[in-house]
Amino acid sequence: MINVFLLLGSNLGDRQLFLKKAMALIEDNIAPVSKASSIYETQSWGKTDAPDYLNQVILLKTSLSARVILKKILNIEKMLGRERDERWGSRTIDIDILFYGEAIVNQKGLHIPHPELHNRRFTLEPLAEIAPDFKHPVLNKTILMIKNELIDTLVVKKIITLN
Repeated sequence: MINVFLLLGSNLGDRQLFLKKAMALIEDNIAPVSKASSIYETQSWGKTDAPDYLNQVILLKTSLSARVILKKILNIEKMLGRERDERWGSRTIDIDILFYGEAIVNQKGLHIPHPELHNRRFTLEPLAEIAPDFKHPVLNKTILMIKNELIDTLVVKKIITLN
């Protein structure tokens, strides 16, 4: 089984509900969630006038290939109303593959580790919460080391959710 880290994000509609629905669909279509970070509220990155995001990192253990996971993720995003109209545009749900074990994948439409994760506080805060000692296979540093070296000043705060 391969450890797969996914980043979930939503900044439209009932953001918490979209994260919950995405997680349920991931469990139904890909693999059970082994670990989940807290939910973090984050200023929009890339398009700073957009609404704030809720972000969460989850860990799955699966034998599915990275390409199959990507196909299933894109389908889940579509099921939850994701529209790809503009770069960094607002969305009901966004699901990114951060890591697929220690694999390095550079194929058309599929780049693992996620090529920008080391620059993004909204990714590193929740990732460091559940996998601080995981070593980035390209940078050869732990997630906690990368987070501590980060210069991104984006505001990212853990939120308390009431179920």
